[in-house]
Amino acid sequence: MQQSDEIELFSPPEFEIGDKVRTRKLLKNDGTFPGQEIGTVLAKKGEIGYVVSIGTFLQSSYIYAVHFLQSGFIVGCKKKELELIEKNPDKEEDR
Repeated sequence: MQQSDEIELFSPPEFEIGDKVRTRKLLKNDGTFPGQEIGTVLAKKGEIGYVVSIGTFLQSSYIYAVHFLQSGFIVGCKKKELELIEKNPDKEEDR
């Protein structure tokens, strides 16, 4: 379990661009998703999407932009909100 003061960026990202992921919980707009009301459901628990980019938050953690196919939304997610379904098959030869 990650300590609250641990800096996630000291390790490589948990997920890579192109990875197929699933949400571990219901994701609602906390005010950071433009064009939708606060509280709007952005992705349901168990919804599947693909990592399209990786950014950082407060120089301490990764934020994964995930394109959810059902809603069409691209949502910034924390590592704890996602679980890996399948690594990007195009990246397998690099491992």
